[in-house]
Order: sequence, then C-alpha cells, then structure tokens
Amino acid sequence: MIVPHTTPPSDSTPERARAVRKAVVPAAGLGTRFLPATKATPKEMLPVVDKPAIQYVVEEAAAAGLDDVLMITGRHKRAIEDHFDQAFELEQALAAKGDAVRLNAVRDPARLADIHHIRQGDPLGLGHAVLCARHHVGDQPFAVLLGDDLIDPRETLLSRMLEVRDRHEGSVVALMEVPPEQIHLYGCAAVEPSGEDGVVHVTGLVEKPSREDAPSHYAVIGRYVLDPAVFGVLERTPPGRGGEIQLTDALQELAAGGTVHGVVFDGLRYDTGDKADYLRTVVRLACDRADLGPEFVAWLRQFVAGLEEGGESGEGRERLAA
Repeated sequence: MIVPHTTPPSDSTPERARAVRKAVVPAAGLGTRFLPATKATPKEMLPVVDKPAIQYVVEEAAAAGLDDVLMITGRHKRAIEDHFDQAFELEQALAAKGDAVRLNAVRDPARLADIHHIRQGDPLGLGHAVLCARHHVGDQPFAVLLGDDLIDPRETLLSRMLEVRDRHEGSVVALMEVPPEQIHLYGCAAVEPSGEDGVVHVTGLVEKPSREDAPSHYAVIGRYVLDPAVFGVLERTPPGRGGEIQLTDALQELAAGGTVHGVVFDGLRYDTGDKADYLRTVVRLACDRADLGPEFVAWLRQFVAGLEEGGESGEGRERLAA
C-alpha cells in the first residue's frame, strides 16, 4: 500500500511555482438527487450539522493558505452569495442582544477569504465550469475543490497537494483507493510509482470506467491543483460522457505529457453526493463535535439498541419515540 508522503518542500523551489493562492469552487449543479429540497435551495447550502456544506470547503481552502476563492454558480444560487456576504441587520440584532457566539458564526463566512462569484451560463459540465474561471485565474496555478467531497478539517490533503505542486509544477490530483465495484462512480487514474511516499505519476485518466476497463483502483476525488495550461486544453476538449466537457478528459491529455502527479489520500473524507452519504456525513460530524457529540452519541446508541431490539415492530418504534 502506498503511504502518505511526508517530504517537505524544497527551499529552492522557484517562486513562480509557489504562487497558488486562488481556489475555484464549482457550485452550479442543479442538485436533482436532493429534490424537492433543492427546488429553491442550492444543494451546496444544505446544512451539515449547522453550517452549509460549501462553507466547509471554503474553510479548507482558507486553512491551506488560499485566500482568493472564486465560486462558479448558476441561476437560483443567490443564497450562496448571500451566505458569504455581510448581513447587517442580523449582525446588529445579535450585537444588541450581546450574543457574541452567534454573531461570530454569522460573520465568519465573509471573513474566510476574498470571495468572488461568476455564473456558468450553460450547464456544460465540470470542465466547462473550470474554464469559466480562466479570466479570474489568469496564468497562475490554482486549486479546484468540489463541494460534494468534504475533507475532515484535521487532514492536510490540500496542503500536501500544494507541496507536490511546488516541487514538480504541473498539475496534481487527489486519489483514493476504492473497492473495484465502486470505481465506475469516479474518474480513475492509471499510475506509476514516483519514488516518493504517497505520490504517484499519473499516466492516464478515464471518466467513470467499468470495473473491467478501470486501469487501477485509484479514484480521483474532488481536489485538484491545476496548471493554467489546463485552460488551453479545455478550450479544445469536445463534450464527452453525458454530453459534457469533462475535466478528466483534459487532464488525460496533460497526463500523457507527463505533467500530472497524484497524492494518495487515505484519511477522513465525507461524501455528500447522495442522500445516504449526506446523512452519514451529518451523523459523523455531529458525533465529532465537542458541543454536540456526547449527548448525540448517547442518544444514537439508545436509538440503535432500540432498532435491534424492536426491529420494525410498532412496539420498537413507540419505545424509540418515547
């Protein structure tokens, strides 16, 4: 098994390779798997305990030193912009009550980073969403963070990816080993050893291959550090799977040129991409909270014990309700 790398970045790294300061967060999807909740509320604003999912993503970017965040949104996504803006009336009301805890919680999203928003006019896929960031990013490397993947705040995946970019330039993708029966749900990477622990050369990528056609068990998860060369490739990348411009297809071309590395991640990752995974994420993060965890875990144990004892019977449900 490949273990996470711990090699520190070289002090001789050129300054141009250290210029990653911008993050792009695609958030233009329709969220159809969560209808009807997402009919009027962006999927990215669904609460994970007491914060919207997208706030966890921006917090991760800020913690890695990315202080310029561009969100690619779409129609009916105004709530995302409002969340990361100031709310004067609400802040004044909380200040008047002396509620410092909630006041800071309301102010925190706007203080995380310098946050910008543009709209993806046509829903043409992740590759197109990344291409929409071209004028904002310019000729600098940048990170892309997908909102469906939440990385535990105690992990340092993004910082590690930035270190790999410092040493090797090019682009870096996050990889996670998944069971063969799940590989069709992800982009999949063909890899070769790099000589560094936890770092591989990516020689090819396939978007959602069948189990038989997958080149490995390494799935691409929603973290990328991309060289600006990806924009030129995306411009000439035709629509692929699902009639969308796939970022995986563009990275395949860059990988063929030997400029893509992968960081293998085996830490804590939470998937909010479908209903069951979303519920698991809420439960896991609630259990881990110092202010909620002890009480919630105690109730959860009682709840599970009641399910095991009562099964589907009315008696079991009545006991749990009580």
